[in-house]
Amino acid sequence: MNIPTQMNDPESGISPDSDEGSSCLSRREMILGGAAVVAAISLPKNSLASTPLSTTDQPWKNNNGKDDNVNSTTDIPETSQTFDPSNFTVVPARTFEDLRVGEIFRAPSRTLTDAHASAFQAVSADNHPIHYDVEYARRHGHTAPVVHGLQVLAFTAPGATLFPQYIGDVFIAFTEASCKFLKEVHAGDTLYSALEIVALTPQGDSGQVTTRATVHNQRGELVLSGEHKYLLRRHA
Repeated sequence: MNIPTQMNDPESGISPDSDEGSSCLSRREMILGGAAVVAAISLPKNSLASTPLSTTDQPWKNNNGKDDNVNSTTDIPETSQTFDPSNFTVVPARTFEDLRVGEIFRAPSRTLTDAHASAFQAVSADNHPIHYDVEYARRHGHTAPVVHGLQVLAFTAPGATLFPQYIGDVFIAFTEASCKFLKEVHAGDTLYSALEIVALTPQGDSGQVTTRATVHNQRGELVLSGEHKYLLRRHA
């Protein structure tokens, strides 16, 4: 069988017997093929200009079409020059005359833990084992150590409610507190305390506010009932 021989390429000058001629592509074919690839991937000169900018690349414009500096603070009001700390209140200020019998001020509920009892023991220096010794408490008829009574009373602090926020401008003194301990409180109990205005007594330029203080547990049991008295100016 005769195998056809490759003819000489008159333009390339490469003979079929040469090493270069053994390539499946002639130099001419390689040049033409490369040119075709370059032509296929080349972009028009104005292609970048015709590509729309993304919103992140767009310059900021105002209503007049002019560029705005997004970091400019010229349009931000200087609030620090007009801010008055005395007007920064949590709730609207009230006077003695604004209060009404029957108003109730509640504190957020809170679950007592052993950590709370231990902290109060350290602060109060009350080291009676009934408050921290489980076996001692059981031997004396208690299911668990008993939370300090004064700690339960502390849950009726006016500052636990919004009441002092209302009367801060006219408050003079916290003059009296009393209570009865009605049920034991143990670690794990959740307490709900509230102050209810039960009397408003004018006294010249001042006035006495009497509140009933109550603390309930998660079972709806009243564990503490007491009374607070405060002295307020009648006018701001």
